[in-house]
Amino acid sequence: MSEYEDTTVEDDVTGVDDTYTEDDADLGGTGLSHVEETFDIDGDGYADETITADGVTFIDTDGDGEADAVATDYDGDGLSDEVLIDADGDGGFETAISDGDGDGYVDTYESDTDGDGIVDQVSVDTNADGYVDSVATDTNGDGYTDTVASDYNADGYVDEIVVDSDADGVADTVLTDSDGDGFLDTVQTEATPLGDSFQSQTGQVF
Repeated sequence: MSEYEDTTVEDDVTGVDDTYTEDDADLGGTGLSHVEETFDIDGDGYADETITADGVTFIDTDGDGEADAVATDYDGDGLSDEVLIDADGDGGFETAISDGDGDGYVDTYESDTDGDGIVDQVSVDTNADGYVDSVATDTNGDGYTDTVASDYNADGYVDEIVVDSDADGVADTVLTDSDGDGFLDTVQTEATPLGDSFQSQTGQVF
């Protein structure tokens, strides 16, 4: 039996499987490995049609012959480092997902949520645990982040929202889940003395 077994591992950069086969593991005794990367961008459970050349893969999710996503392998390791996605089929990419630190897992999602051609939301996995824990948003389209939502304890619930409504670089409002119950229960504003807060009788922000 070969030391290599057929193995499938999940590649979180693409959200799909990269399959290493026994035949691919040793090409003619050279010891060179081959990675076959497949994509399921639309999440329907079926591999999307692809065309790959020079480290760039064009992905057709709906079979219409036009690329709905483009994946690029910048370092030549056989795994895509960045994927640009045209979710609404208008010919422009609204979302870019990337592996910024090269560990094989997605850590940054950049999105144009309003379709104006400018990124207005960046979601980041800051601790490489596979889950987004910080989302920065430009809600008014002025080119500056004005809202940052953070999940510090990786429980899937927002622990803090910081709002800079006047784009001066200083937080005007901070909403916090102080007791970890999943509800933002404390609000501090720029006009509120340090240590003071506004809180409803129910413990929920209103």
